[in-house]
Amino acid sequence: MSHLFGPVPSRRLGRSLGLDITPYKTCTFDCVYCQLGRTTNKTVQRQEYIAKDSILCELREFLPEGEADTDYITFAGSGEPTLHSGIGEIIDAIKTMTDIPVAVITNGSLLFREDVRDDLLNADVVLPSLDAATTSVFRAVDRPHESLSVDRIIEGLRMFREVFEGEFWLEIMFVRGINDGTDEIAALSDAISAIDPDRVQLNTVVRPPYEDVLPVDEDVMVRIQEAFGGNFDVEIIAEKRIEVHADILPLLERRPLTLDQIAGSLGMHRNEAAKYLRELIEQGAVVETVHGGKRYFGMNPKALTPPTPEYDDI
Repeated sequence: MSHLFGPVPSRRLGRSLGLDITPYKTCTFDCVYCQLGRTTNKTVQRQEYIAKDSILCELREFLPEGEADTDYITFAGSGEPTLHSGIGEIIDAIKTMTDIPVAVITNGSLLFREDVRDDLLNADVVLPSLDAATTSVFRAVDRPHESLSVDRIIEGLRMFREVFEGEFWLEIMFVRGINDGTDEIAALSDAISAIDPDRVQLNTVVRPPYEDVLPVDEDVMVRIQEAFGGNFDVEIIAEKRIEVHADILPLLERRPLTLDQIAGSLGMHRNEAAKYLRELIEQGAVVETVHGGKRYFGMNPKALTPPTPEYDDI
């Protein structure tokens, strides 16, 4: 199984080559808004989940032809990348192989650990998230491992910011009725002041999440942006969407395809492709069949017209 995906168009990083270095849904959190579903292995145990040499070998094979079409090499995917104990060595090795900048998308939960901070120092951009600044809201939205506390996480973000010389972009994911209240916004503003990121990026839930959670309205997002103003570069990124369904449906009109074939054709991770296929199946536009022991996805012949395409973030 490949641990590279893309390059895919990213709303923040241009053409991004993804590195998925932890097993599916191995994470320190179980966020209510996660589009990949419930965390199956909630842990804070760092280890070499996937062999470093295997990841680097794939990257070496990719670079000769794919380097020119790649803006960033990004640690992302279906688990928390800082759980991989070799992430620092992988970053260092990448730096010897290419001049493409390295980005790390992380929930930031382990940056209170010195070894994790040290591992990320050679990255060019680190994009941690912080969805809450009070204990009750933190537990409601991120459903963290029992050993984690939001105060410790905020302190870890602040400590990393002090020593990190690259770009530090803090993302906040808002969920209606959970972390969008006045008191929480004020607490988050104080936390941001302490962390002092280069950018603050505001996001909200987009379909299809596994759980019944709702996005924050645009006018509320604007008010939050204004509340976070002042010394911060604050931007709303939730409105920057890519029409994915409109890309999938024409592929399936020609012939049924496997999940890996669809993901490969669109240049996205198979888990990303799976969530869009699930929604298209629920809408009745796509059907799943099994042939020769393989699962195929094709257009539903009973569907009179395809559904109106939805939009989602990359």
